[in-house]
Amino acid sequence: MRSYVEHQRAVHALLDPLASRLGATGSERLELSAGSARGRVLAEDVRSPVDLPGFDNSQMDGYAVRSAELASARPGAPVRLDVGRTSAAGDAPVALEPGTASPVMTGAAIPQGADAVVPIEAVDPPAFLGLGSGRHDSPTGSVVGFTSAVEPGTFIRRAGSDIGAGSLLLSAGTRLGPAQLGSLAAAGVTDVLVRRPLRVLLLSTGHELRPPGQPLRPGQIHDANTAMIGAALRECGVEVSEALAPDDAASVRAAVAASVRVAPSGAAGPADFVVTTGGVSAGAFEVVREALAPLGVEFVKVAIQPGGPQGLGIAAIDPDGGGAPIEIPVVSFPGNPVSALVSFELFLRPVLRELAGLAPDRARARLRLAHDVTSPLDKHQVRRGVLDGDGDVEVGAPSSHLLHAYANATVLVHLPVGVGDLPAGAHVDVWRIDD
Repeated sequence: MRSYVEHQRAVHALLDPLASRLGATGSERLELSAGSARGRVLAEDVRSPVDLPGFDNSQMDGYAVRSAELASARPGAPVRLDVGRTSAAGDAPVALEPGTASPVMTGAAIPQGADAVVPIEAVDPPAFLGLGSGRHDSPTGSVVGFTSAVEPGTFIRRAGSDIGAGSLLLSAGTRLGPAQLGSLAAAGVTDVLVRRPLRVLLLSTGHELRPPGQPLRPGQIHDANTAMIGAALRECGVEVSEALAPDDAASVRAAVAASVRVAPSGAAGPADFVVTTGGVSAGAFEVVREALAPLGVEFVKVAIQPGGPQGLGIAAIDPDGGGAPIEIPVVSFPGNPVSALVSFELFLRPVLRELAGLAPDRARARLRLAHDVTSPLDKHQVRRGVLDGDGDVEVGAPSSHLLHAYANATVLVHLPVGVGDLPAGAHVDVWRIDD
């Protein structure tokens, strides 16, 4: 029986060469305004075309001043200045006349000649005189007082203090989330070069499966694996096409053959690899094993629970018949939904996120058990769990059909080979799955 770590390495070895395939097939340039760049990974460094901020601007609502003119200000002996022209966000910079203080709003350009901003609440009176109701500037003759000195540069955001023009804005390999897209937009970047995503055929198998929403006959169940593993794959930046096959080897081979053609249905191009669920165990109707073992896929037992039966390898398939076979990597999981998702977490998620340039690992911790736990000595058991009010782990039942329990879990609890009975308070390794 293969160990958990050995099978991890085997999946890595199978799929790692896809990195060179992605490099060979290039990248694509996307317009940021279309929204399609969300979640994609940059294929090249992006340098800022401008300074950010693009000009000195105010960090506060207040008065722009010459700091030297407030050097003698103190309580009981304020410095009083005439109120100058107002600077609102979006206004072109104005000039600050000597002996004046200019109302300035947050984000507005600092007036020429000013070198500090005094917040409105520190000014006497603590209000903008006469502004509002259609008036942009204070009435002629308005005066404000200052009761303390101010250091040059106070509450001024300097041009380029976030990033200077020509500096590295985002590096190749960065995943484009909300903050990254906002940073690109702030710099005026309109399009980016991103990596082509991996393309995968997700093939769920089983005569008993029906899509959600379709009526069930006795003995049939709704297909959870397509929705579940499909979502997990997409979280890794993978482009997914989906298929459902009955317990018929020819149907399985036909689905795989269609995925390697130039333009399979629902995909932008041929699949880079195939993921199957179901039909990998030792029963009488193990359709994936029957269909793909003759093509080069190996089926093994791994010392894990759930998810012991696994398959992987290079399938050599002739999509049109009579031509040269095309080789495509295949990773096969058990059909039980919990077994399939645990298998994905252990074996496939890390390598796919690595290939996509994303952080590969779940957040991990070593936490105390809230109660006694028993695990088979000869298997690496992975149990679903939640944290109690003390931060200890409450471990769920091991049965692999408990998908509802998985949906409500926040951690996966790892009980390695050789671990049998553990008392409450013992420490176990957990992976966070609620992020």
